[in-house]
Amino acid sequence: QVQLVESGGGSLQAGGSLRLSCVASGYTISHYCMGWFRQAPGKERERVATVYTGSRVTFYADSVEVRFTLSLDLPKKTLYLEMNSLKPEDTAMYYCSASRGQIWSGGPCSSVTAFQTWGQGTQVTVSS
Repeated sequence: QVQLVESGGGSLQAGGSLRLSCVASGYTISHYCMGWFRQAPGKERERVATVYTGSRVTFYADSVEVRFTLSLDLPKKTLYLEMNSLKPEDTAMYYCSASRGQIWSGGPCSSVTAFQTWGQGTQVTVSS
C-alpha cells in the first residue's frame, strides 16, 4: 500500500496559479487510481481530478475542467495538479488519494470508493 504526501498549497489572490504535488512511497504507482479531492469548511469532500495511471485516462470535475490539469511522473512516483485561474470557491483542503493496490483496468477508478489511501492534505486559500 502506498503512502501519500502532498505539498504545494498556499494562499493567493484570485486569478493566480498553484501546482500541487503528491509523492507516493512504495514500489510503484503504475496501474493505480490516483487523484485529488478537496473539502471546504462545511462541505462534503468532492472529487476534483483523478487518473488511472495504467492508461492515463483522466476525470475532471466540471468546476475545474480547463483550469486544472493533472500530470503524472511515474519514475518519480509523483502526481501533480496544476491549478490556473484560481477562484475563491477553489478554497479548500486538497487531498491526494490512491487506490489501495494495483488495479488492472480503469473502470473501478470511476467510483470514489476505489480511493482508499489518503494523504494529510494541503490547504489552498484563494482570496478575491
